[in-house]
Amino acid sequence: MNRIARIAGPAVLLLVGFVSLLVALVVGGGANAALIADPGVAVRFGLPIARLVVDLSAAATIGGLGLATVGLSRSAPEWNRAIDVAAGAAAVWTVASAVATFCTFLSVAGSKISFDDQFGQSMGVFLTGTDLGLAWLVTVLVAAAVTVLCFAVRARGMVALTAGVALIGLLPLAQQGHAAGTASHDAAVTALGLHLVGAALWVGGLVLLVLLRPVIDGDRLPVVVRRYSSIALGCFVLVAVSGVASAQIRVGAFSNLATPYGALVLVKTASIVALGVLGALQRRRAIRSLTQTPGRRGPFWVLIVVELAVMGVASGFAAALGRTATPNDHLAPSKTTNPSPAELLTDDTLPHAPGAWGWLTQWNLDLFWLMAAVLLAATYTAGIVRLHRRGVHWPVRRTVAAGIALVSLVVATSGALHTYDRFLVSANVGAHLVLGLVVPALVWAAAPVVLIRQAVHPRDDDSTGVREWTGVLVDNAVVRYLAQPFPAFLLLAAVWWASYGTQVVRWSVGDPTGRTVIDVVFLLVGLLAVPTLFTPVVAGARRASTPAALVRVVGAVVVAAGLVSLGIAMRGPLGLLQASWFGAMGRTWGPDPLVDQARAGVLLLVAGVAVVVTVAAVVVVRVRRDRAVLTAGER
Repeated sequence: MNRIARIAGPAVLLLVGFVSLLVALVVGGGANAALIADPGVAVRFGLPIARLVVDLSAAATIGGLGLATVGLSRSAPEWNRAIDVAAGAAAVWTVASAVATFCTFLSVAGSKISFDDQFGQSMGVFLTGTDLGLAWLVTVLVAAAVTVLCFAVRARGMVALTAGVALIGLLPLAQQGHAAGTASHDAAVTALGLHLVGAALWVGGLVLLVLLRPVIDGDRLPVVVRRYSSIALGCFVLVAVSGVASAQIRVGAFSNLATPYGALVLVKTASIVALGVLGALQRRRAIRSLTQTPGRRGPFWVLIVVELAVMGVASGFAAALGRTATPNDHLAPSKTTNPSPAELLTDDTLPHAPGAWGWLTQWNLDLFWLMAAVLLAATYTAGIVRLHRRGVHWPVRRTVAAGIALVSLVVATSGALHTYDRFLVSANVGAHLVLGLVVPALVWAAAPVVLIRQAVHPRDDDSTGVREWTGVLVDNAVVRYLAQPFPAFLLLAAVWWASYGTQVVRWSVGDPTGRTVIDVVFLLVGLLAVPTLFTPVVAGARRASTPAALVRVVGAVVVAAGLVSLGIAMRGPLGLLQASWFGAMGRTWGPDPLVDQARAGVLLLVAGVAVVVTVAAVVVVRVRRDRAVLTAGER
């Protein structure tokens, strides 16, 4: 049965996916899509087929590397087999992406294949001069780089890095989705990107699980399956939530579910629900059966093959959706009839004036950060519950700090600051102050690393779980160096000038990917540097010595100097930042762009003073407390 499952599983996935794609193309009209000039039936069907192969091979690559990174033993044969599978899948991903790129060019240009100079020049312009062509070119290059890395590396850190590079290859695919009508382009790209990540880890992990069976010992199979099942549960939630958001953006009203595009969405939704049910059966029955009756594994492999078949249906219909017109496509012309300057720049309409109450009530949910906050909240809560079951008390003050940190994260990335950060410099600076200073300080108070090390048991099979990866990141030599006072304080002060004194700010407001990347940078730099302002400088020190206290106060002054100097520069010397952006929005409400930028400078001035006062207060309180403890001990 095991050998049959190893052969039948991937074969069923490909066969069902291919048949589902053809059916969906006929039902949705993708096979007869109106083109400027029809390049032929080979391209009309070849492009979605190539896209299906791209999706499945990318999933096998990312899922394989992901499961190896967090679930497999480096000293067992399963490690090398998983990376070999990922290497082969990455090679297929590269070839399929190249074919899809060529078919996309033929489809867009509406031309036949020829060998003259004009054909080559046209394709060169498509690859380097259009967003669609550039996206496919990046996909091919990333897939090729992942292929080379998979063949070249075997170390834990490099495998994890390769998995990260492979995830980057999904970003161009996310930017190719439909975002027609009045829906936000940023929201559409984010939802589709999260959907692709969740689906890749889910599908690819299951394919790898089937292919690894020959090299996994009988006793280890339940362990690996249990770890994959935990990943699959998270992926199911991510795929379901992002899928609903993406469908809402593209389908619009419920009545549009009766359209061909809506019918394909309903079938795909039903497949995801079925996968959730099968995943629940896998977690509740199959894993228990593997553990209690190791010799009886036929039902488990039948369940796996059925799950792969359902995944094939979902994959086939997903590939066909990219060739099917959305119900909102006919709304696109009305949106661009008389576009405002803000709409030309941001691809979104200019929001209304916030007003005093609007700063508290305006919301523009960012699905990426919202899902991250939910995941972090669930993980933190699970750690507390695990400690409680052991009879270990976790301080309430740390739980409160964690809750406020997560609320602050959501407010900065999905509240009014997020709504207006592309239109007002003050909102942009305010959001990054919360992300770069407030949230890291609260995270320090919440002590998540301490919680992980107390609540999570270390693994003994040479695999790398949550606790092990936490140790790898926290104890890394580079991280430890950057967390030293001088580098940390200098980095925290410099990141503000690097962002607002260069073209980085234009990338962050003009591109959804850039926006998320810069938010992550501010958060990571803050998490690296801000705790250094509050913790003892000497590793292992239990009491705050006077020299250490002075170092922290001086560090606070350095950070404040960076913020204050930028704030002063924003109030005049720098002029209007990105005048072609913030000064060209065509706002009829709110302050003049220069006045608004001056307000952003005031925010930085206040933040600089607040950093010095807060650190000084913490240092004084801690020194006095330690002296009191020392005096009481001497008595």
